[in-house]
Amino acid sequence: MSFKPITAYDWLVVHCAATFSNMDIGRKEIRHWHLQRGFSDIGYHYVIRRDGTLEDGRPNTIPGAHARGYNLNSLGICLVGGAKMNSTKAENNFTPEQFDMLAKLLVQLLELHPDAEILGHCDLPGVQKACPSFDVRYWITTREELADYEYNDGTTPAKDKTPDSWPPPDKRCRGKRRKSRTSRI
Repeated sequence: MSFKPITAYDWLVVHCAATFSNMDIGRKEIRHWHLQRGFSDIGYHYVIRRDGTLEDGRPNTIPGAHARGYNLNSLGICLVGGAKMNSTKAENNFTPEQFDMLAKLLVQLLELHPDAEILGHCDLPGVQKACPSFDVRYWITTREELADYEYNDGTTPAKDKTPDSWPPPDKRCRGKRRKSRTSRI
């Protein structure tokens, strides 16, 4: 299958691997899971491991396989983790190193794609998942590196939103968690 190379993106979509906090996996394991599901390669463009190591996934010029209906104009970034231990429930169990690398990566990607909007998988219209297990739009307000970030509608999370104005965690990113991937390791 061939695609026209992509040079500009509308969205930078943050995902989770839906794995437990004690699972040290990366690109290799996720690629294996995606190939088992019939994908041509790993669906994400980037994977951030538990220790904050950034791994390249699918080339940025090739559409991802991470957000049905949005793959042709988005980059997928996956953080390893996101599932509560011994459960199928979402949990923000990401490490400070992962969040630091995510901020650094987003700053770099915004330099290349200044019109792109940062959001969680669950923020895409029609998506009924809890992925990435945290509120990306609120998280942006906590990161100094992203203080100047502005959404396409002209709002600036750090200036126009306060933690009190955000919906409570159980009202954000609604959806059913998919089954944890512990059985695939």
